Amino acid sequence: MLTIHHLGKSQSERVVWLCEELGLPYELVRYDREPIGAAPPAYKALHPYGTAPVITDGDLVLGESGAIIEYLCHMRAEGRLTRGPGDPDYADYLYWLHFANGSMVAGVMMDVVAQRLGTQPLSNRSDRAYKLADERLASVPFFAGEEFTAADIMMGYPIINVTSSMKRDLTPYPHIAAYIEQIGERPAYRRSLAKAEPEMAA
Repeated sequence: MLTIHHLGKSQSERVVWLCEELGLPYELVRYDREPIGAAPPAYKALHPYGTAPVITDGDLVLGESGAIIEYLCHMRAEGRLTRGPGDPDYADYLYWLHFANGSMVAGVMMDVVAQRLGTQPLSNRSDRAYKLADERLASVPFFAGEEFTAADIMMGYPIINVTSSMKRDLTPYPHIAAYIEQIGERPAYRRSLAKAEPEMAA
């Protein structure tokens, strides 16, 4: 049985969303953060690295949202929501799938830390990431191209969740703003919020 160990307000939201998009059966075990915001000891004990997300699938324990998404798409869904080497959107799919955590999350987290410290960010990485994402969405409806893919699930976390938590002004990024509205209407996304983050879905 596939179990999603969901830490509240974390990247594990992606995994719940993916399973809802794919129609995969799963058990959701939710963990609340401690008052200081850290994961509880029970969550940290799930995986040697001790961070979210984590799934268990039989004897398998797997972390890292990108790895989990690739694993579930290929092992449980016959490659649905992915693009393969023969697809014209393959390179774009790969780029945005990995840009999400490799560049965008890193950039916005620098802003989060600066905001908490009451200082200016050390670089403009997040501004560059938003600009690049907005330019991409000006030309296609989804990050990999004309159809929704797992790249949108990876990009959705920094674009929707972090943007909201930081109250970032999206006026300079109208295509991101429209994209967020479009994603918010997806039934699978709404179901995932209701299950993983019910206070956000209300």
